[in-house]
Amino acid sequence: MPASVDTQSLNPTAPLLTGLLDGSVEVVDLTSPLSEETPLIQLPPERGQPWAFEREVISHYDEAGPTVYWNNIRLSEHTGTHFDAPIHWLTGKDLDDVSQVPPQRLVGPASVLDFSAEAAADPDFLLERHHVEAWQEQHGPLAAGGWLLYRTGWESRQGSQETFLNDRHTPGISPSCAQWLAEETEIIGIGVETVGTDAGQAGEFGDQPYPCHWYFHGAGKYGVTQLRNLHRLPPQGAVLIAAPLPIVGGSGSPARVLALVSR
Repeated sequence: MPASVDTQSLNPTAPLLTGLLDGSVEVVDLTSPLSEETPLIQLPPERGQPWAFEREVISHYDEAGPTVYWNNIRLSEHTGTHFDAPIHWLTGKDLDDVSQVPPQRLVGPASVLDFSAEAAADPDFLLERHHVEAWQEQHGPLAAGGWLLYRTGWESRQGSQETFLNDRHTPGISPSCAQWLAEETEIIGIGVETVGTDAGQAGEFGDQPYPCHWYFHGAGKYGVTQLRNLHRLPPQGAVLIAAPLPIVGGSGSPARVLALVSR
């Protein structure tokens, strides 16, 4: 009789595939739907403005194309749920554009830090190092080679541009904490529910404006924004998949962001 074969050792992805088929591994969509109503960051007039999502019909089963429906679209690289590459900021200008990000860095473990209660009480709430360290005492170290996903409950505001932007009063991360996370931890990126990785008032931070952009991109790390469904993820153990378009020379891209969660 032939020796028994350990099929799992021959195919290490077998448990994942089995889990996806039997539902014990859930695929959670963290992406906000993209439409003409998607909230968009507003900049001072002198800074230029990103384009909101727009579409123009090419054909819709009509004279222009009786059997086909498709559209042209127009939007900024940083519209909706999107990926920020290092080249997006001055500190990362000589580092990767979005097409150069190694594909293995688009898949990784996720640590989900829930500070939605604090953000509900104070829309200008800033995550500090001591908050992260207290979280680690309870849940373990931040996932090495993975993502810190910062839950603030802000996804509930996505239905309204005014409510979502909140006159630039949105939660974020303090400059000292952003520098520590970017330079002294093994995470590769930060994911948020807000319109950008920085707090709404981050442009006014005297010690370092826009610290998440400044420190993370300078360290060759990434950002993903306008996430949703973070409440469906455990504090540790989910796997994040970020899939931006590989735009050559691109500073970022709208992305489909998924999480795999073992139930």
